Amino acid sequence: MAAGGDGAAKPLQTAMKLAAGAIELDTRNRPREAYMEYLKSISYISQALLEEAAAAKGGSDAVLPDTPKMLKLAEQCLERAKSSAAVLGKVKPAAHERGPSPAPISRHRRVFSDEGGKLSPFLPPEIFQKLQITKAQGTKKELTPLEEASLQNQKLRAAYEARMARLNPSQAVQKTSLTLSLQRQMMENLVIAKAREETLQRKMEERRLRLQEAANRRFSSSIALTPEEQEQRALYAAILEYEQDHEWPKLWKAKLKKNPTDLSLVSGLISHLLSFPEHPISQLLKKLQHVIYSRLYPIVSQNLADLSAASRTSRGFSSLSLDADGLLTPVPGGRRLRSSQSLYCMASVQENKVNLGHSLSTPPLSEGLGTESNPQEEAPAHLANREGSFEDLERFLAAPETWPTGPPAEPQAPAEKEASLQEQLKAIVKDIHNSVDRLLSLTLLAFEGLNTASSKDQCLARIEEAFFSPLWAPLLALYRRVYQAREVALSRSMERYRNVPPSEIGVSANLFPQASNGHAAGSYPYSTAVQELGLILLESCPQRKLECIVRALRVICECAEEYCAARESRPQPASAAIGADDLLPILAYVVLKSNLPQLVAECAALEEFIHEGYLIGEEGYCLTSLQSALSYVESLHREAMVK
Repeated sequence: MAAGGDGAAKPLQTAMKLAAGAIELDTRNRPREAYMEYLKSISYISQALLEEAAAAKGGSDAVLPDTPKMLKLAEQCLERAKSSAAVLGKVKPAAHERGPSPAPISRHRRVFSDEGGKLSPFLPPEIFQKLQITKAQGTKKELTPLEEASLQNQKLRAAYEARMARLNPSQAVQKTSLTLSLQRQMMENLVIAKAREETLQRKMEERRLRLQEAANRRFSSSIALTPEEQEQRALYAAILEYEQDHEWPKLWKAKLKKNPTDLSLVSGLISHLLSFPEHPISQLLKKLQHVIYSRLYPIVSQNLADLSAASRTSRGFSSLSLDADGLLTPVPGGRRLRSSQSLYCMASVQENKVNLGHSLSTPPLSEGLGTESNPQEEAPAHLANREGSFEDLERFLAAPETWPTGPPAEPQAPAEKEASLQEQLKAIVKDIHNSVDRLLSLTLLAFEGLNTASSKDQCLARIEEAFFSPLWAPLLALYRRVYQAREVALSRSMERYRNVPPSEIGVSANLFPQASNGHAAGSYPYSTAVQELGLILLESCPQRKLECIVRALRVICECAEEYCAARESRPQPASAAIGADDLLPILAYVVLKSNLPQLVAECAALEEFIHEGYLIGEEGYCLTSLQSALSYVESLHREAMVK
């Protein structure tokens, strides 16, 4: 391991280093060099993925766990390269490419206007729901008897027309015979199909009643069932009915019964189950996700809209923009990096000093975030005026029923608004816990072999991974809004102390290299730990994010042991190089170097959604240590202000 612990860095870490160097050039207003570095990063990622695919034997081996993260990193580097190219004049901005022809109509409804009608980073709930059920609509549907009869009659009709075309006009008797035969066969097909349909419907109804009785016996109680319990009973009956028509649930139950301690079977079962969108548990998952998203969307979108209006009315509005979380950020040079507009995309990292935002579902690069400063001092004189958008006015005029009829409402005080946001967050968190509990209990009802402690934990982890994947973006946006004051304080401390040597943070002299100053970007002490911590942005599941934190602390211990051994000129330390007192300053140094103020909201969300069993082990210790380091770094700014 080198001075930063990077002797055998993985391709993902190397790619993040290259991207971090490009961002550093971008922040120094050197677009040409930044443009070239972004292209080098993309080239390296492409070459690394190509070599991995060529070395793989085939099948799923060609896609490694880091491959999706590498592709996301390449996508964001490409976005930044386009923006740098536009500044250099290589590509004209989109606003100047529009000709006299009408602009194409957007597929998604815009939530609020900013920068000439930029799409909101969050999809409207109705679009979210349609995208959730697209896969279910695309599955192959079994034909009913009447539909099969209709297809058979179409084939008979085609054969009849072909034979009629071959007959001579003088063969009228044969034509009449063929016509009568066709009509008789088509009528017979329809009569038989109708009889089959009625029989099938009768049997299905009898089966439904039989399965409903089985579900009633399972949920039998002397006390009246609540609406939730009634819905659970109906879902269980639907699961029993589904299992009558499909063989795979029985096969998985047999596997679980044969190997009850094999946890890999649990993960495989949940993944297999959720791959069938017509399964009642999958349908319940999509339904609950839509309910939570519908509650989150108006809150985060309203916050974005309010801050957008505030930015237009402020004195320095021309130098302000909105990030994906609704936080005001100055844009140097008036340049705004566009984010990818894919499914759950969020605004990408911007090359400014005050960016508290980051991509939530399509995460940003791990470097380039900084602290807040005075936008009026940073706004350059040559800042280009942006085009205003009239979409808000158009929507207002198009909906007269929404026009106010009385006196304007009193503006909500900041303290009241913060309290309201906290109450809304608390209610949504409660709904999320209830939703996950419902999914878990229904899964345990369907597969009784999972009802052991270890299997239940594994099942819960897989359900949470699927549940949080499309929801983490807006959920974290709400968390960041609630913890905005702490993020601002942390961001200012990062800006003030990010380049100080480890000794000034309290790191012991034998726990960092002697030549720790003057390193190039990405080769400072504990840089590998910084990169591991930055990977938290690429995940959208609480447990996987916690694993990033655990890996970062393990790398800190490995680097500390190496630095200590190098100081004392011995191969490896006989005992642990650092204790609990040494860990906090090192972790604070890593936090400063990470330049990720959103870690405050990330840790707050993890503390809420991580299972209690993890919080009392190594994972809980690592999370608590990171939170202590964040609080310490925040206090640096407050102490500086007091002095």
